[in-house]
Order: sequence, then C-alpha cells, then structure tokens
Amino acid sequence: MHLGGNSLLYKNMGKTEENNKMDLFLGSKNRIEKQKLIIVGFDPGLTAGIAILDLSGNLIAVKSCKEISKAEIIKYIIGYGKTILVATDVYPPPKMVKKLATTLNSKIFSPDKTFTVSSKIELVESYLNEISATKYPENAHERDALAAAIKTYKHYQNKLRQIEKRAEKLELSFGEVDEVKRMVILGTPISKAINSILKVPDEKDDLETQIEEVEQEIDSADEMEINKIKESLKRLKLKVKSQERQIQSLKLKNRNLKEDASKYKDEVSSLEEKIEKLHYNYSKDILLKKKISSKIAIIKGLQEKYTKEKNNREQLEENLRSIKKVRAMELSKKAVPVKIIEYFTKEGIREADEYWKIKKGDTVLLSTTEGGGSQTASLLIKLAVKAVIAADKMSHLAEEEFEKNMVPVLDADELEMEIIDEFAVIDRDVLEKEIEKWKTKTEEKERKEEEKKLFKVMDEYRAQRKRP
Repeated sequence: MHLGGNSLLYKNMGKTEENNKMDLFLGSKNRIEKQKLIIVGFDPGLTAGIAILDLSGNLIAVKSCKEISKAEIIKYIIGYGKTILVATDVYPPPKMVKKLATTLNSKIFSPDKTFTVSSKIELVESYLNEISATKYPENAHERDALAAAIKTYKHYQNKLRQIEKRAEKLELSFGEVDEVKRMVILGTPISKAINSILKVPDEKDDLETQIEEVEQEIDSADEMEINKIKESLKRLKLKVKSQERQIQSLKLKNRNLKEDASKYKDEVSSLEEKIEKLHYNYSKDILLKKKISSKIAIIKGLQEKYTKEKNNREQLEENLRSIKKVRAMELSKKAVPVKIIEYFTKEGIREADEYWKIKKGDTVLLSTTEGGGSQTASLLIKLAVKAVIAADKMSHLAEEEFEKNMVPVLDADELEMEIIDEFAVIDRDVLEKEIEKWKTKTEEKERKEEEKKLFKVMDEYRAQRKRP
C-alpha cells in the first residue's frame, strides 16, 4: 500500500485536525489548494463505527459512538475534510449509508458481497502492521468501518499511485493532486483530469483552431503580414503532418502488438494442452495415493475401535467385580443402597425422584450442594428420606431446615461408600453409627440452645426484680 509521510491517529477525534487545517501552496499559477478529500468507512447501527482515510491511504481517525445522531456524525466527519467516498462492508449498502452519502454529496463504495469476519480481521491487521499503527480499533464496529475504508482505498490504489507519480513530476500541490484524484474517482481519465487542472487543451484540436484563425486573418492583412502568417501557417501544418505520422506509427505498432498477442495466444494454448496432460498424469498419482491413504485410515479406525472396545471391556469387568461385591453386601443385609442426586435444585431432585423412585426411609447422596437452600431441603424432607449424605459443605439455611425436621446430614468424606456409575452403597452399621452420632450432636446442640434460652429468661427476670 502506498502511504503518505505522516499517518495521523487521534485520541480526541476531530480536535487535532481542525487545529491543523491550512492552505498549502507550491507557487504554481492559478493553483488553489482545496479542502482535504477523505474516504469514510461507516458501520451503521445502535453503536456506529467511523473510520477516515485520506487519498494517500493514511489513517486519519477511527471512532465509535453509541446512540449518536446523524447530525453529529456529519459534523464529526466534515471536521476532517470533504468526503469523496463513503464505504460499507456489506452488500447491498444499508439505507443509513445511502443517506449519509447523499448528505455528504459523495459516492458509495460497496463490495460485491458482504465481508466475512475473518477477511475483515486479516485486512485490518495487515493494514495496521503496514503503517506501524499506534492506535487500533477498540471494538467490532470500529474494525468493520476501518475494513470498509481500507477495501475502498485498495480498489482505487493503483490509479491513485499513478496520479501521485505523474503529479510529482508536474510539481502539483497537495490540493491539486487531491482534485485530480477526485475527478478520476468520479470517472475522468487521468490525463484529462491533469490537463483540466493545468488548463492544457487537447493539442491537435488547438492546432486546427489556430490554423482556422490564421486563415481568417489573411484576407485583412498586408503583404508582409501575409508572409508572416503564411510562414506560421506552414509551420502549423507541418506540425499537424508530424502528428499524423506519429498517429500512423502508433497504429502500426498497435497492429504489430495485436499480431504478437495472437502469436502468444497460440503459444499459451499449446502450453495449456501440455499442462492438461501433466495434470492428468498427476491426478492418476493423486488417486492412487488417496486409495492408499483411505485404506490406512480404515486400518487406523479399526485399531482405535479395538482399543476402545478393549478399554470398555476392562471397565465393565471392573464394574462387574464391584457389583458382585455390593450384591454380596446386600444379601448379607450389611449394605444400604444410596440414591444419588446430581444437583441440589428443584429440577435435580425431581429428575432423581423420577429415576430412582425415592421413597420413605431412603438414603440419598448430594453430588453437589451448590444452589440448595431451605426450599430445596424441604422437598427432600417431604419425601421422608432417612438421611442425606453431602459431598461438600451445605448452606446454613438448608442444614438448619434439615436439623429442624431431624433429618441427619452426613459428610461423605467421613463415610466409606462404594460408587459404581450412578449407584452407591454403604455399610449398614457404619450408616447407623453416623446417624446416631449426628442425632446425639444435634440433641446436644438443642439442649445447649434451650439452656441459653432459659438462662436468658432468668437473667431478664432478675433484672426486672432489681428495678425500683
């Protein structure tokens, strides 16, 4: 990308540029520097994204605003210059983009199809690395606006670079260069645009006009003047003939070039036939390699399936051994089944009840107590469970609800349970022992609380007796 000498990145957008607006002159006759021409990338929406480039590809500003009015957008943009192109990253252009372009009296540039997010990210990153940027888009709106502006500049980049090279030789001012760029963007050929700026007429038309003027003057001139005029006319006619010879020479060159092009076209056709033959042979090799790769992939798939089945079998054998052990415990009436509840929520309890058919006197295991409170505890109390085993620390509200209804809450870490998939068992003696410990502890706690209440009542009574 051809970039100018100074790339501007603003923190307070709109202020620096306004303070630096000035006219630039190179001293050439009748050349007036005009307002800077800019390309505006615009991403409409609740949060609008705006990116501004000049016609040399320099980043002028990038900004996003939430719930900004159209008038504020216009004011912000014209603070940086005159808009020649309004760019969008979607096809067809949104209505807001069309309205903005109409208000700014500028041309719309829209891609053939809507950009993908990955293409926008790649385009913007490449551009920012190229200019060694110190400011980057802060959100997707700024990124999309900048991608649209960059894509638009790249579309016109080759023509703009040609203009800059020719303008440098002609010593055009910055404003004149921008004006030529404006005319070219709007459809004027480069040479015609430059001649228009320099006020240079078409040379051949000018010569014919001069010849006509000279011939008209002959009738009213004296002999000496006539000779001078004839001499001038002769030189002009010679110049016209010279130009006609140049035209013929160019036509001949053009014809020769067409013949060369035809010859090269035949050579290209011959080379294409050779390429097709090579491609056919290459394709045969590719197909063979694909078949081999396919068979290798099938073998690998079978090996992986065998390994997986082997692991499953080993796991099932392990589970079977555990189930036999549990079954032995059940038959000896030493094992108590524990029904697992994955989540201590209303939905988790409902699903577990549907799956396990939880009934009165069952023991349940809470895989996690997260999210459980007094209301979820009351659901288990209504199911009349014998005990609740908690895998982690239960909330105070839930634990208090269980205590109030004398439903033991046991710590899973202090119990030896056998867990197979979704099923668990515990030794009956161990369970009964832990339940008794919990009841003793709870009763002791209640007794102490009752004593505290009694002492408090007695203290209050004594304090009342002491009052006069």
